[in-house]
Amino acid sequence: MPRDLPLGNGHLLVNFDDRYHLRDIYFPHVGRENHSAGHRFGLGVWLDGAFSWVHDSWQVDLRYAEDTLATHVTLSHPAGDLSIDCEDVVDFHEHALVRRFVVRNAAARPRAVRLFFHHDFHISETEVGDTAYYDPSRGAIIHYKAGRWFLMNAQREGAPAGFDQWAVGKKETDGQQGTWRDAEDGELSGNAVVQGAVDSVGAVHLALDAGASATVWYWMACGFSYADVATVHAVIAAKTPAALQARTEAYWRLWVNAEPNDLDGLGHDVAALFRRSLLTVRTQIDHHGGIVAATDYDITSFARDTYAYVWPRDGALVACALDDAGYDGVTRPFFEFLARVQTKEGYWMHKYNTDGTLASSWHPWWADGERQLPIQEDETGLPIWALWRHFDKFHDVEFIRPLYRSMIHAAAEFMASYVDANGLPKPSYDLWEERRGVHAWTVAATWAGLVAAARFFAAFGDEDGARRASQAAERMKDAAARYLWYEAEGRFIRSVAPSDSGGSYQPDLTVDASVAGLFLFGMFDASDQRVARTIEHLRAALWVPLSVGGMARYQHDAYQRRSSDPRVPGNPWFISTLWLARWHIAAAATAADLAPALDLLRWVAARALPSGVLAEQVDPETDAPVSVSPLTWSHAEVIQTVVAYAEKLAAFNVCPDCGQPLQRRDRATFLSQRLAAISSLVAAAPPG
Repeated sequence: MPRDLPLGNGHLLVNFDDRYHLRDIYFPHVGRENHSAGHRFGLGVWLDGAFSWVHDSWQVDLRYAEDTLATHVTLSHPAGDLSIDCEDVVDFHEHALVRRFVVRNAAARPRAVRLFFHHDFHISETEVGDTAYYDPSRGAIIHYKAGRWFLMNAQREGAPAGFDQWAVGKKETDGQQGTWRDAEDGELSGNAVVQGAVDSVGAVHLALDAGASATVWYWMACGFSYADVATVHAVIAAKTPAALQARTEAYWRLWVNAEPNDLDGLGHDVAALFRRSLLTVRTQIDHHGGIVAATDYDITSFARDTYAYVWPRDGALVACALDDAGYDGVTRPFFEFLARVQTKEGYWMHKYNTDGTLASSWHPWWADGERQLPIQEDETGLPIWALWRHFDKFHDVEFIRPLYRSMIHAAAEFMASYVDANGLPKPSYDLWEERRGVHAWTVAATWAGLVAAARFFAAFGDEDGARRASQAAERMKDAAARYLWYEAEGRFIRSVAPSDSGGSYQPDLTVDASVAGLFLFGMFDASDQRVARTIEHLRAALWVPLSVGGMARYQHDAYQRRSSDPRVPGNPWFISTLWLARWHIAAAATAADLAPALDLLRWVAARALPSGVLAEQVDPETDAPVSVSPLTWSHAEVIQTVVAYAEKLAAFNVCPDCGQPLQRRDRATFLSQRLAAISSLVAAAPPG
């Protein structure tokens, strides 16, 4: 089920699904310890003596407020005479989720309304050993286990904090479904403490006159002890929940508009998706630097594992996109994270948890009677490639200095030595994590890492290191041109496998979008006729021939496949579709040549959820999101494609005499203009 609305601050991340359930609560690391384990935290309404859960029958419209990490959700009762406007934020500083509910009575008579908040914690991802109790000193409900504490409270606008009713009880054991059943008669038992597998419900009562409205505030404070959550609760009470919401909205509006990215000519839909992508990516980044692939817990039903890990490849590509957009303050901690987890041999493993520990993996250390490295070597090349792009743009020598000797040197030595007799990287697993071999994507990524290392060595005056890395990269490129180009079909192929005889390979002719890495990382120019012919093959073989369209990953892709139509190569992915856009941008010789790229960006924007969130894939027949949502990489590709488009368009709009861009955004002027626009937006916002 999609996660339509992620909110986070680097320590606390929450996700709401497409029925407005709170479904994921990650704390204190993004992607690490989901304290709901994907279970639903429901919202119930008792109206005129009848109870309903919002997810059962209400109309739900899920969006964000413009350019900020605050939800803008509308709930409409089936009868049409009651609605609730909802706004949620994770405070940008405190470990707290703050929610506002404006309940509107459209009927011509007074109404009695009760809101019920259900909490289904599985602290540290298990229900075993939890405790829930009512705290009379604050009128709050608390759940805890060991060093993980959660305090929930609510108040009517202008009234003291505290639930009007509460109950805690057993769930998932002895045939008991949970305390949520206790809410369905509109009354709660008042049971005050329980341990084991537990849940809880708190209620707020309202009396609404005809045509009147009332505001309810709710918050969840997170911490490592009772003292922690009590302190956060006191901050919320002192500053008011409204103040925390206002400051958080202002912070994220400032953050997303802080860099002078030129979005003119892209259209409102693409420009809005670009800014939403920046904000969405930011929610998936841990305060210790780890960039998580996705935090949608529902994928566990498919593989009994999650995407909530740091893949060095995904993280490097996301970091590169953020750097391209000017957000270097976010990316530096990621590179420092990589330096901490790098092996002493210089490579990176499959994936990591955001606390720096090694994550789960299916890569074997032993296969076919011999030892092998359980790695994907693009995950060693791309961090160095991304780090050079970062340094080349921001020139932060003091930041690079501690990474140079250990991280860069060690990775370069590994990449230069981990090659076969022809100079190609030795076999490793592909970026799709499905097959072992020598893959075009991995070859290009490793080459890019070696070139980046050579540039670092040259910049730091190590001529011998620069020469070794450059020679290894040149030899690798020559071998790629020789062994990955398949003359019989006039295209680059996705991979080769070493044959039994020394120095030769067996080709894999499956058409695969990942060969785009050959131009994405600069090994071959996008205008190279071999690349152009390869892209033509990709477009012909992988574009979904149904009304949905989009590019599949590769021929006969079975992962999460939705269509039985034999014409469909696989589900369309946002990543592979945007790679096609990036080729059009890179190969464009005139401004008119950019038109197909903009069309593809609009294709992506049209398939975002109403909130602006992008999944990994879409159903080729229905357009519905498939697999995890949001996928951080999907949003990173939007960012990188938009920046590349804007830069290429600007390159065509130059002074004929001096060759300088006719329009160049001055950062200070741009920021002052954006601040003025934000102030106008805030001033125009409705009160409360």
